[in-house]
Amino acid sequence: MNFQEIGLKQPLIDAVTEMGFEQLTPIQEKTIPFITSNGGDLIALAQTGTGKTAAFGLPVLNQIDIENPDTQVLVLCPTRELCLQITGDLTNFSKFLKGLSIVPVYGGASISTQIKQLKKSCQIVVATPGRAIDLMERKALKIDAIQWLILDEADEMLSMGFKEDLDTILADTPEDKTVLLFSATMPADIERMAHSYMKNPQEIAVAAKNIAAENVEHQYFMVRAKDRYEALKRVADVNPDIYAIVFCRTRMECKEVADKLMADGYNADALHGDLSQAQRDNVMQRFRSKHLQILVATDVAARGLDVNDLSHVINYNLPDDPEVYVHRSGRTGRAGKSGVSISLLHLKEKGKLRVIEKICKKKFERKPVPNGREICEIQLINFIDKVKNVEIDETQIESFSAQIAEKFADMNRDQIIKKFVSMEFNRFLDYYRNAQDINVDLDDRDKDKGGKKDRKRDRGDRFDDRDDRSERRGGKRDRDRRERGKDYARLFISLGSKDRVSPGSMMHAFTPYCFISMRTASVNASSAYLLAEYWLCIGMDTLPAMDPIMISSPFPHARILLRHGCAALSVPK
Repeated sequence: MNFQEIGLKQPLIDAVTEMGFEQLTPIQEKTIPFITSNGGDLIALAQTGTGKTAAFGLPVLNQIDIENPDTQVLVLCPTRELCLQITGDLTNFSKFLKGLSIVPVYGGASISTQIKQLKKSCQIVVATPGRAIDLMERKALKIDAIQWLILDEADEMLSMGFKEDLDTILADTPEDKTVLLFSATMPADIERMAHSYMKNPQEIAVAAKNIAAENVEHQYFMVRAKDRYEALKRVADVNPDIYAIVFCRTRMECKEVADKLMADGYNADALHGDLSQAQRDNVMQRFRSKHLQILVATDVAARGLDVNDLSHVINYNLPDDPEVYVHRSGRTGRAGKSGVSISLLHLKEKGKLRVIEKICKKKFERKPVPNGREICEIQLINFIDKVKNVEIDETQIESFSAQIAEKFADMNRDQIIKKFVSMEFNRFLDYYRNAQDINVDLDDRDKDKGGKKDRKRDRGDRFDDRDDRSERRGGKRDRDRRERGKDYARLFISLGSKDRVSPGSMMHAFTPYCFISMRTASVNASSAYLLAEYWLCIGMDTLPAMDPIMISSPFPHARILLRHGCAALSVPK
């Protein structure tokens, strides 16, 4: 089906034609006619990169009243990168719709500039939840008359702790609005959200729920925790033309891995929450244009990055939520191309791998970590192929021919070839000359104990293993006893809605120090505060050295205090 067949206005057809789009993607083919016919609320399940923005953007643009200056559409998304990406796509789609205004609002940019933009005619607002609430409180964003509320990447907004923010926003919207919910996965939280916010929603999916893409090969390497970075380097070296995202669990780990890769001469950089907006834009632009081969990123930071021809997705750690794995691996193998998803594991993550295999309905293939000889051979062949395929500019090189011939006069053909190969190739030969086998025998668990040093360097994975055993045993009492153990901290935070502190902002504050994501255990409202109890899984040896944690609230300077094995949050007022 093409865009001329679905009843869009001619200006929209002209815009998508100019952008080079002809055929609808599966999600567009199913959702656009439904939304255009005012079919009601909708839950659409599709992976990133399947054309979701056009799936909701085109039918909404087709029905919007350009003569009405009021805000008619509110699009909510989890990150500023995705916010800007959606705004850019909608702007391109509406290129020939005169008089339409689309305003992105997100954290990290001047709120006064955004307020000025909102005061003008603004039919569509694309926002992150936190900034939307800030602007609502300042009476700058008015959503009491919107006709469409669109929740993009809804699963990620919930996992980032934005549920309370969404509740606040939804409470200010009219009852007769249409809600369009787009999500990559279908966790239970999405079903609860649909029950709370939507009216008899139609569910559309372009593939079975939580099933990994068919054209992605799923592989894993089994190594000791201390050899994880070495394994990553070998994966990069054995794939000379690699174009990959490496997913790390935390910002600190992301930065550490990227810094090591750059120091070792790899064309890599990091994308995480500590970067300024200008830095993030620069990194993403370099990666999109392939000036970077390897991008080391956290899941949250990579949300706004849409690249279609990744060769590899590499899981430096397995994600805690198996559905996140589906989303990660779906970034490769797009547009009919094949892709590879690689996970770097050690024995204690084997249980988690089995859970992911079950949910993804895929069998993961164990691959041996490449040895030095394999890597050197592949690099040599790759170099030879590049030399053979290089284009020669006869006009430019002709003037130097005599000098070149003179310089090589005392060398024969074989000697010249060996010299050129050695010049490019010696660093691999030197590095891998005495390279050890870092593969781990699955049947020899004693080999993976690794001593105190290994355990200390990988405490997050130790927790994963305990969590796997807990799931097999079941029982809340065992789980609670484990969470109160010496490796974890229980935090009571006497800050709440009156302090403009949400679980989402608190989660972001602790992200650099967490091996496992935080979740709300219980919330009790009082007249003065919202008393929130959080379970935070942190290696206790990291707590005393923590710098002050910055929290989005009127009390920005907060510090973790450690007393007798318990952690508390101290916030000066």
